[in-house]
Amino acid sequence: MDRFAVPGTAAIVTGAGRGLGAATAVGLAEAGADVLISARTEEQLESVAQQVRETGRQCVVVPADLSDLEAVAGLAQAAYDAFGRLDTVVNNVGGTFPRAFLDTSTGYLERAFSFNVGTAHALTRAAVPLMLKNADGRQSVVTISSMMGRTADRGFVAYGTAKAALAHWTRMAAQDLAPRIRVNGIYVGSILTSSLEYVAAQPELMEQLESRTPLGRVGEPEDIAAAVLYLASRAGQYVTGKLVEVDGGIQQPTMDLGLPDLE
Repeated sequence: MDRFAVPGTAAIVTGAGRGLGAATAVGLAEAGADVLISARTEEQLESVAQQVRETGRQCVVVPADLSDLEAVAGLAQAAYDAFGRLDTVVNNVGGTFPRAFLDTSTGYLERAFSFNVGTAHALTRAAVPLMLKNADGRQSVVTISSMMGRTADRGFVAYGTAKAALAHWTRMAAQDLAPRIRVNGIYVGSILTSSLEYVAAQPELMEQLESRTPLGRVGEPEDIAAAVLYLASRAGQYVTGKLVEVDGGIQQPTMDLGLPDLE
């Protein structure tokens, strides 16, 4: 089990105020990493930081608007200054609300791409020179994509396109940064976070979602945190340029969002 430990390493987790990012930050800390966490809401970050510190690891809180590419890039230097090294970057921030096709403007599509792909590129590009200063074979980048980046459904033309682009960015970056830095990603399925609150509040939608998932349940944030830890640790040291599907086995879209038909 030592292969899943990351003692003495330093990590950045974006979008870490709650949900997947919060669970990932705590999971990395439990495995031995010091963590810089960032999101918009300082109160949420401080709550996560307390959980990190209870593991005995350091935590730096940086409240920021991570749609600002300069702000997200600045996290790399902040982490290096705090910890004296940088080993793991988890590009978790992202997301875009579903919209009907004719309600999806070109600007909305561009913003989706920037928030999901531009942020990952800006942070990773800033982080790589710092990661190489202490390169010892443990340096890793993990991106959080979505099952909608590998399948298709109505209403997700912006989100799904951005997440598909992020997945391919992961594969391309892995080629550029090998062999010194590994780059992998996760196709995330339906996970019980705030983004699923609307569905969770409606039993008929939850039943529909669970019945279409082979494992018969929605996922927990810790399911994703465990996958991140695998990819970031020595357990995943022979894996790069791959997207791991953590989605309960689902292969097709999950539910009808009730978007209007074309007339």
